Amino acid sequence: MSKNNQLSKKKTNLFLVLAGIFITNAIVAELIGVKIFSGEATLGLNPAQIPLFKDFILDFNLTAGAIIWPVVFITTDIINEYFGKEGVKRITYLTVVLIIYVFVVIWVVTALPPANFWVNINKTDHLGNPFNINFAYNKVFKQGLGIIIGSLIAFLIGQLLDVYIFQKLRKVTGERKIWLRATGSTLISQLVDSFVVLFIAFYLLGNPPWSLKLVIAVGIINYIYKFSVAIILTPLLYLAHGIIDNYLGKEAAHNLTEEAAEKSSGFF
Repeated sequence: MSKNNQLSKKKTNLFLVLAGIFITNAIVAELIGVKIFSGEATLGLNPAQIPLFKDFILDFNLTAGAIIWPVVFITTDIINEYFGKEGVKRITYLTVVLIIYVFVVIWVVTALPPANFWVNINKTDHLGNPFNINFAYNKVFKQGLGIIIGSLIAFLIGQLLDVYIFQKLRKVTGERKIWLRATGSTLISQLVDSFVVLFIAFYLLGNPPWSLKLVIAVGIINYIYKFSVAIILTPLLYLAHGIIDNYLGKEAAHNLTEEAAEKSSGFF
């Protein structure tokens, strides 16, 4: 196999691995995002009880999907660095199609009539209390439909913002200061993403709908978490760059990032 063919195969393998990580985490985040968990209880702490909007108390409550979203936007930055705007757009649009597919499957399966034996053998919980498993199943997954719709819109806006800001910063920093363009693009894109998804999923489409104050409160906490984790995980960006540069070869990796930067201009 020629050197060019070997490099082409390596680039294809790299893109597939990054795409797999990106798509898997994005779809899983959609499915688990219906759960809101307590950050304080997870750490064994008392609720923060921070006064907000006078009559609203803010605790560190987050959507479960926020746990793995940092993996998505870190992967976005790596794809952006080596494959540019076109690479990120290609993966983003494919992910949107797959999320819509998930939406359709959930809509179909929740409409299926449950088998009587399935309902009967699950008619009580582990404490013996009456339990309707079909109601619970539909309640959880149908909540996810609002999350999916909100996430699709927020996801598209956030990704386009991220790739645009990332490449603008790269023109200023060149190959240096990976942390600056990664953190800078995340700072803005996740600010939009964190509030848009909650507003659509829980305020407009929630069942029951959230109050606007609650949307803003949870959005603030989600954003603080996502941005903080992005900063904490910055060393992983450098580690990933080192692994990729070693895999492709320094010269090939440099040429790939320069080509990606040259072809990435404009918002769309």
